[in-house]
Amino acid sequence: MIAKLQCVVLDCPDAGELSRFYRALLGGVVDRPDPRWSLDDDWSTLHTDGGLVLAFQRVADHRPPRWPDPDRPQQFHLDLGVEDLDRAQAEVLAQGATLLDAGDGKRGWRVFADPAGHPFCLVRD
Repeated sequence: MIAKLQCVVLDCPDAGELSRFYRALLGGVVDRPDPRWSLDDDWSTLHTDGGLVLAFQRVADHRPPRWPDPDRPQQFHLDLGVEDLDRAQAEVLAQGATLLDAGDGKRGWRVFADPAGHPFCLVRD
């Protein structure tokens, strides 16, 4: 092993807003003091209850992906496990997510975009 993953960083127009969005989905602490990073209007972190650290970096001219448009691809996405897809969908939409693909009602996942346009999936556990 060469390295250890410290965090996943998402570019966005508003770092604080996106960290609070993901806290509502995953739990955890926004902007917990951590000697690895300086926190300011351009950088925010979320230390999740599961131990993962997500970081959010403000980019002045953020161009969100347009899923599934190959001209502005998603680049990556997060899969978030849930017990009840319908309940989780209602909750993420209330937090500001956008439904991109509800599927056919039979499959075990749905695609959303966070407030900065990054795709993520809710996947039935």
